[in-house]
Order: sequence, then C-alpha cells, then structure tokens
Amino acid sequence: MSEVMDTIQSWPWGWAWLTFFVIVLLRAGATYGLGRAMAAGVTRKRPPGETMRAATEKVDRWGPPAVTLSFLTVGAQTAINLAAGLAGMTFPRYLLGLVPGAALWATLWTTVGVGLVTLLRSSADDKAVLIGLVVAVVALTAVVAVRTARRRE
Repeated sequence: MSEVMDTIQSWPWGWAWLTFFVIVLLRAGATYGLGRAMAAGVTRKRPPGETMRAATEKVDRWGPPAVTLSFLTVGAQTAINLAAGLAGMTFPRYLLGLVPGAALWATLWTTVGVGLVTLLRSSADDKAVLIGLVVAVVALTAVVAVRTARRRE
C-alpha cells in the first residue's frame, strides 16, 4: 500500500483522480454485474411474482441515490452495489447512481485520503502528533458508537 500511495502522490492530481474513478467504476460495476448474474440464475428457475416486480420498480426509482450515497460509507458500498444487481435495477438507472458516486469517492480519496496518508507519514517521527491522531479517531469512534446505541434503545 505504501508504494501505491507514493506513486499516486507523485502523479498530477487529475491523473490520480481519474485512476481512482476508473477503479471504482470497474469494481462497483463488477459487483453490480455479479448481483445481476445471481438474480438471473434465480429468476430462471422461478419467475418473479407481482411483489418482486413491484420491489424492482421501487429499486429502479430510488436506487440511484442509494448507490451514490453508498460511496460515502465504509463497508456498505459492496453490499449496496450487489443489492442493486440482485434487485434487478436496470443498468441505465444504476449508472445514474454509479457515476456521481465514483466521482465523489475519487474526489474524497485524492484530497482527504492522500492528505491523511501524507500527514501520517510526515508525523511518523513526531510521536505527539501521531498519538493525538489515534486518540481523536478512538474518541470519534466511541461517540458514534454511543449515539448509535442510544438510538436503538
């Protein structure tokens, strides 16, 4: 990973962004395609009923924003892209969510992501900065966990 970040940091920003964008298009698109293939195998054995057709229409209608927003999460991207394929979201509608989501993801990683890696590398010798970053991440994680637990109650 270190060599990859060194290479990306040495590129002009536009090339780095384009590389991340293409990677996301290919990865997420393949996940969606896998979901479509799995759904095709199931529907070949058992044609969808009225309930499934209604669900597919809802996914087609509301799915693109969910796909786009999934790129702001960690861990849900793959599940949402697979679910879009499994639910039978049409490819043109899927692209409406994928393209802006991939652009968002590429922008975040070429700005905030590379910046964080650079900060961590430059502060590796300065233990106080590194300890402060770790404490901040742990505190933020604890706050999110407590709030999530309270909402579930």
